[in-house]
Amino acid sequence: MAESSKESPKDSSDHDLFVTEFPKKGFGIVDYLQGRMHFALMDQMKLMSKSGMKQEQIKDAIIKTVTEIVDNFEPEKESESS
Repeated sequence: MAESSKESPKDSSDHDLFVTEFPKKGFGIVDYLQGRMHFALMDQMKLMSKSGMKQEQIKDAIIKTVTEIVDNFEPEKESESS
């Protein structure tokens, strides 16, 4: 997941093409967080599709990643670091 902090011109154009910003104003915190997640998933699926992945491959990869995130979430540790 970690990317280099140096950005090439191509990276910048990829960001413009594949990263949709979610508006901060006019949403409650739950809707805002869900909206960010929705936009992030849609952006990632768009990139995966453009790179040649089939819908079933995209689904499997996204579900695997989300499962890992949920499985590794430890609320006690997360609340201490916030």
